[in-house]
Amino acid sequence: MSSLPTKTQLLAWIADNPGAQTKRDIAKAFGIKGAARIDLKRLLRELQDDGHLEKKRRNYRDPDKLPPVTILRIEPPNDDGDLFARPLEWHGEGPEPRVLFVARNSDPAVGEGDRILAKVFEVTAEDYAYTAKLIRKIGTNPRKILGIYRKGSNGGRIVPISKGSDKEWMVRASDSHGARDGELVEGEMAGPKARMGLPRARIVTRLGDPGAAQAVSLIAVHEHGIPDAFPDAVIAEADAAKPADLGKREDLRKMPLVTIDPADARDHDDACYAHADQDASNKGGHVIWVAIADVAHYVRPSTALDREARKRGNSTYFPDRVVPMLPDRLSGDLCSLHEGVDRPILAVRMVIDAEGNKISHSFHRALMRSAASLHYEEVQAAQDGVSNERTAPLLEPVIAPLYAAYDALLKARTRRQPLELDLPERQIELNDEGKVTSVAFKDRLDAHKLIEEFMVLANVAAAETLIAKRTPLLFRVHEEPAPEKLDALRETAQASGLVLAKGQVLKTAHLNALLASAADGGQSELISISTLRSMQQAYYNPENFGHFGLALKAYAHFTSPIRRYADLIVHRALISAHRWDADGLSPDDIERIEDTAKQISDTERRSMVAERDTSDRYLAAYLSDRVGAEFTGRISGIARFGAFVKLDETGADGLLPMRALGREYFAYDGEAQTLMGSDTGVMIGVGDRVLVKLAEAVPVTGGLTLELLEHEGQARPKGGRRSHRKTATRRKPGQGKARKAKLRKKVVRR
Repeated sequence: MSSLPTKTQLLAWIADNPGAQTKRDIAKAFGIKGAARIDLKRLLRELQDDGHLEKKRRNYRDPDKLPPVTILRIEPPNDDGDLFARPLEWHGEGPEPRVLFVARNSDPAVGEGDRILAKVFEVTAEDYAYTAKLIRKIGTNPRKILGIYRKGSNGGRIVPISKGSDKEWMVRASDSHGARDGELVEGEMAGPKARMGLPRARIVTRLGDPGAAQAVSLIAVHEHGIPDAFPDAVIAEADAAKPADLGKREDLRKMPLVTIDPADARDHDDACYAHADQDASNKGGHVIWVAIADVAHYVRPSTALDREARKRGNSTYFPDRVVPMLPDRLSGDLCSLHEGVDRPILAVRMVIDAEGNKISHSFHRALMRSAASLHYEEVQAAQDGVSNERTAPLLEPVIAPLYAAYDALLKARTRRQPLELDLPERQIELNDEGKVTSVAFKDRLDAHKLIEEFMVLANVAAAETLIAKRTPLLFRVHEEPAPEKLDALRETAQASGLVLAKGQVLKTAHLNALLASAADGGQSELISISTLRSMQQAYYNPENFGHFGLALKAYAHFTSPIRRYADLIVHRALISAHRWDADGLSPDDIERIEDTAKQISDTERRSMVAERDTSDRYLAAYLSDRVGAEFTGRISGIARFGAFVKLDETGADGLLPMRALGREYFAYDGEAQTLMGSDTGVMIGVGDRVLVKLAEAVPVTGGLTLELLEHEGQARPKGGRRSHRKTATRRKPGQGKARKAKLRKKVVRR
């Protein structure tokens, strides 16, 4: 064919030949030679201008179709286990086509978030338009960027909101996803890192106004990849659930079990009741009942609900919202032990003696009806003699016996000596507009401690039962501090004139003695911070390595299955161990229990970081109109770039950069966690009292920058009185180290 093709013929040929789309291929196919090539070029340009074709490098293709070879990102598997992928280079006007990934036996494993180079084939299917076969995986998952989009003349930039990051990312107009200037966006790294200029990114998700009331927690949700929307199949399963009936369960509906929670709690997953033991052989003893919502009845293994709960691992709590592990139909309704309604439970009956030692325990699958939904403050007030209309009728039959049993458990706790770190919990109060109205530290009432002791005892009972019945479970593990961290704590204690003995098996009793000595000497905060830093992080494991912090040989989480997947596994294990029903541990649960332990340990850490970041942002917003104000605090950390200060008033953490410490050079000692001034010899260390001025508060990142005014009651060291170049002298070997040790003894141990 030598004549010039029509536009329709051109488009049809390009669609039928996705592997050959260059201008040379087109000219060869239509027999176009010589000067006619100019007319072909004009025709292709017109089709490109009209939006019918897209030119990429030297190839022409239909922009409303995927190229034969393209980059895809693997999405989470659906309920049937199929993997779908999202095209990363889609420029069509319609919605992105759905691509089914077809794996071959020889392919390496791919999972959610992986980027692959794939060959795609157009198909006619009901819920997808293409299938894809792997060519190769492309490195690791792309880096996620959360920031504010600033639009420019040719694209724009993403200004990051992560604290400590000042790197901006360039976004081409074609990669902007329609984002508006000032909008909060989520992006990802696009293409290789440039040798010069800003790195490139593409916008993946638009998140709206960063100043909106719920933007703070929304930032944390997206920054840390916390799933916050339930798939339709999960919601459908939850909505189809029906209230449990008595069936084969024990009937405990006449037992006056009560829930005791924070005043604003929406779900109630534990209830308790206690009474004096009537057994004459256990004089002064008590019987304690702890009832926990039977979530395993509703969340069965290998269902959509179960897969989503395992994926989330736990609920995540922010000041303005909760990202739950289970849909509200379960977490806020059918699994919540609301007052006056029948609810299925797993209950443990525990008998203790007058000294708080557990004599026996037994587990029961039952139905209960809560006698009352109480909150901590009103229960404590009733015990202290100020009852209200709700607690007055319950004081003698319910509340007083709970405290009597708690008094006995306190004796056992004193003998056991769990770690007694007094770390106040911060509470951020918001108004209806999402603005911070106050920041305070929660009171630690005996009512809080009572529930904690009951829950610890129930968790121990669950672990002991499953060990005895040789049933797989997930232990809550807290290993003892690493030797190097203990050495650092020991050095801090010695520098403060305190002693943590060496050469013995460390017990929590030794650390408690150190903390008590520090409190008597006025160094409580320093030693508390240092002790906390020496601790290992708790995690989940199918093997039992004990719980150091609680001074327990075996410990498992059993008491919060609404918000922790680990507890759901323990519930299933108890159901299997007692052969109550078929909704216990499945073979799949047992086979992948190690993977589950790692998964939920990771999601727990993710939630902790997200919750902390959110609190930092709220506190920065709260303090943003107090820039220039003075605050007292303590040094809570030392780094090469400065010191961190925890403010007394709010508990917020701020940074004292090196430039704000004084006009001299400060030497960083990582082992001793100190900064020492080169001119004045002043040593700044963890636990030191300081007076600071708030220099900057950035709500969008949560960053607080401080300026040092006083250190340990003395004005900020001036330094810089003479040139280092003129006064520098050659020191003898070891002289600098000896001087530093002498100064440390003089300044820190004064």
